[in-house]
Amino acid sequence: MSAESVDLKLLRAMRTRGHSPRLEAAAQALGKAGNNALIWVLLNLVLAAIDWSRHEQWLICAALGPVCIGFNYLIKLAVRRPRPVLEGLPPLGGAPSSLSFPSAHAFSSFAVATAMFRVDHATAGALVVAALISLGRPYLGMHYPSDVLAGALLGVLAGLIVPLSL
Repeated sequence: MSAESVDLKLLRAMRTRGHSPRLEAAAQALGKAGNNALIWVLLNLVLAAIDWSRHEQWLICAALGPVCIGFNYLIKLAVRRPRPVLEGLPPLGGAPSSLSFPSAHAFSSFAVATAMFRVDHATAGALVVAALISLGRPYLGMHYPSDVLAGALLGVLAGLIVPLSL
């Protein structure tokens, strides 16, 4: 069985199992919060305001999400993988681009959550939020699971290597 076949089978399973109006609404809300890394920017701006001793680190985390979105788009342009199309299962959301690989939501979310964890281990919950945002992408039919996996791996790498001081 090829990797492409496994990817498609996983996507079909995520699109056909465990769906309810409430779960779909939650996945859509998380997806909207992750658009342009908005949730991560806002969260880190709040942390910068309330934790002044580390405000520079939180501001770097806030900027990391949008920077990753930009890098992600460049990768999408190079790879040019179209978003998944499953007959009878239209995506449950919109996207600014028809390109799928890698997932910008996964890339930016895991980058910021990983960097936040480096600043303060008490933010470990951000990694859970990053995972939920990322899993919602194939659940909603917006990405193949491999798009999300690649985005998450790139994000963790970015979150580990970004300098957290100027």
